[in-house]
Amino acid sequence: MSDPVKAPMRLPTLFILTTVSIDAMGIGLILPVMPDLIAEIRGTDLSDAARWGGILSATYAIMQFLCAPTLGSLSDRFGRRPILLISMAVLAVDYVVMSLAQTIWLLVIGRIIAGIAAGTHATALAYMADISDPGKRAQNFGLISAGFGMGFILGPLLGGVLGDIDPRAPFVAAAIASAANFTFGYFVLPESLPAGKRRRFDPARANPIGGLKQIEALPGAAPLLGVMMIYNIANFVYPAVWAYYTQAAFGWDSRMVGFSLASYGLAMAVVQAGLIRAILPRLGSIRAVQFGLVLNAVCLIGYGLISEAWMVWALIPISALGAIVAPAMQGVLSNAARDDQQGELQGVLASISSLSMVLSPLVMTQAFFWATRDGAALFLPGAPFLVAALLMSGALALFMAHAGKPAPAR
Repeated sequence: MSDPVKAPMRLPTLFILTTVSIDAMGIGLILPVMPDLIAEIRGTDLSDAARWGGILSATYAIMQFLCAPTLGSLSDRFGRRPILLISMAVLAVDYVVMSLAQTIWLLVIGRIIAGIAAGTHATALAYMADISDPGKRAQNFGLISAGFGMGFILGPLLGGVLGDIDPRAPFVAAAIASAANFTFGYFVLPESLPAGKRRRFDPARANPIGGLKQIEALPGAAPLLGVMMIYNIANFVYPAVWAYYTQAAFGWDSRMVGFSLASYGLAMAVVQAGLIRAILPRLGSIRAVQFGLVLNAVCLIGYGLISEAWMVWALIPISALGAIVAPAMQGVLSNAARDDQQGELQGVLASISSLSMVLSPLVMTQAFFWATRDGAALFLPGAPFLVAALLMSGALALFMAHAGKPAPAR
């Protein structure tokens, strides 16, 4: 019998790509319908719905933050196949429950379970590493990033279209997709990790805290990691409040929200796939970060103050260019770490991103609530974007104060 790692893996690879796409769609698919669904369940207004939307988003991110390392470690102990298949099955059942939810607390429980089950990104990466030749691992990891990006584009688009029919329809679609992918994987997915290569499950390694503590192992890099934290909190304003903001400011329905989010995702994909490669070599990492932070701050102010819907469409491709910050910061931070710390650095950055996804919805939806509630001194749906602009400016100031100070440690 041939070694599954060496055998042709087209169908298993397709399953892995579909899995990460569904994980991403699980985030984007429900964004366009959350305002209407929460308002329906609670019988409340948009401002209160936004507050609960922030709680639901933060809950999902917290569970991913806590459980993704655990799922990865469990896959090292029991194999990749059972973890991936069980996660898909749990997601399918969970989306059915959420489609039937009649109370906000059932939605909260649903997002807790979804956050746990959707934390399979590390396991998917591990599976791809198992089945890839060393020289092709980076290329195959790129496929996973592309699959995640495709899910984020398709999720809001489908969510907007289906949500226009019924705010619960996207949950039914997600359940069907998860169940279909589970069935597909059950028949085509071999185990990629031989029994002889598995390791004992160690709770001390199966949590995100250890990664965060490694900040101290990168001398001089802590302020730059702070820049990444602030930048991510500011940048996550888009998924955190976009549906509430566009409905309150321009009266958009779920279809328009979905189209606009998909357009932003597509613009981001174009920037990440092509433009960044042309811009970074010309500017260098430090100047690229400065350019991106300034551009992001200006665009966020724009979103905060604009009064016409067409201005949103004009800003989308410009603000997407601000995505240059993340890869440029990767370059700056990489120079602050030793060659044998590069993997450690990526773990720290992943933890920072997860924490940002927890904090940003709470901050931004609160800003939206106070600026749009009955009795607000000034009705300003774009207030969260102005808060994000302040944070982005703070990230720029911190970066300007510390950029270039950490000496390369080789």
